Amino acid sequence: MKLSELSPVLGSTQVGKRKGRGIATGNGKTGGRGHKGQKARSGGKSRLGFEGGQMPLVRRIPKRGFNNIFAKPLTAVNVACLNRFEDGAVVDAAALIEMGIISNCPNGLKVLSNGTLTKKITVKAAAFSESAKEKIEQAGGKAEVV
Repeated sequence: MKLSELSPVLGSTQVGKRKGRGIATGNGKTGGRGHKGQKARSGGKSRLGFEGGQMPLVRRIPKRGFNNIFAKPLTAVNVACLNRFEDGAVVDAAALIEMGIISNCPNGLKVLSNGTLTKKITVKAAAFSESAKEKIEQAGGKAEVV
């Protein structure tokens, strides 16, 4: 077999339909676009979300509050999860990933106060809730903002 003898499998390729080549083709005259109307014109495409002049859904739905599009969501971890570490351990995002408590931490870590802490550990995170910071310090540990 040579390169010149190669050909695609029968039925795997199709020749494109030729528009506007006579009425016998079934795609003559209007070329499969129908008669008149916006979609029959050249360049006659409406933009994304256009509903024919009706007020679009995006504009009909009420907006509430402020949504910061540049905000980077922090990965949340509860104080109860930190009991898996030993006394005196330094806990940061890398340590939590290693233990399998979180899968990844792209933008930073925030410690929340759900549960109780019995170990004396140093926690390094981007943010702490006030009650989480209190619980860590009551257990004899330190809460460091990185």
